[in-house]
Amino acid sequence: MKKNFYSHLIETSLISLELADLDLSKDERIHLLQLAEDNIHHTILDAILSELSEEDKKTFLHHLSKDDHDKVWEHLKQKIENIEDKIKSAAESIKKELHKDIKELKSRK
Repeated sequence: MKKNFYSHLIETSLISLELADLDLSKDERIHLLQLAEDNIHHTILDAILSELSEEDKKTFLHHLSKDDHDKVWEHLKQKIENIEDKIKSAAESIKKELHKDIKELKSRK
């Protein structure tokens, strides 16, 4: 998983392990894991952006584009109450969906 500003809050190893149980090539597994991580990333960004004003969105995206994790966190903690909990909640929600999809795939085989 690429090191994102929220990486210390989100665990994706279970998804990786579940994908490893599927009868897939290494490339297919890597591709599916990347898609899962992209979905998690976009879900988290959506949760954050929906909480920010237009000006605060610009500031957040600027810090994000510079990969300045300290400034991202400083900004988010100033602007969004309980931001870490909101990120965890958004990630858990999408991870549950992903686990459900993988389980469904396993049952089809």
